[in-house]
Amino acid sequence: MAGTAGMFPTLLYRDAPGAIRQLTEGFGFTVAARYDGEDGAVLHAELAHGDGVVMLGSKGHGGPFDEAMGDAGPSGVYVVVDDPDAHCERARRAGVEILVPPTDQEYGSRDYLARDAEGTLWSFGTYRPGGAGS
Repeated sequence: MAGTAGMFPTLLYRDAPGAIRQLTEGFGFTVAARYDGEDGAVLHAELAHGDGVVMLGSKGHGGPFDEAMGDAGPSGVYVVVDDPDAHCERARRAGVEILVPPTDQEYGSRDYLARDAEGTLWSFGTYRPGGAGS
C-alpha cells in the first residue's frame, strides 16, 4: 500500500485567486493545477510545496463540499520547510501577517505561525509528523 495514500488539506476561499497569489508569492507554493469556471471562480486548484499539496477553490460555487463547509471558520495547515527563518522573511516581505516569529520548540522543531488574508492559520517549520526524517 505504500505510495497509494496521502493527506491533502482542502480549503475554500471567498477570493481564491487572491489566496493563490498570496500562497505562491508569500509562502513559495507553486500552482500544480488550476481550473476556473466561466464566472472566474476557482473550481479546483492544487498548490504544491515540497512533496505536499493543498487543494483549494472558491466559496459559494456550489457542490456538496462547498455546502458542507458553509461559513466554516479558519483551518490550520502545517508545512515542513528546511529554513523557517528565511521562509518567514519571504512571507513578511510579501505582506503576510506573522503571528509568532520563528521559535525553537521544546520538542526540537523550529517553526513560525502566520495567518493568510482569509484567516487560515499556516505553520511552517522543521517538525516532521510521525517521526519522518528523524
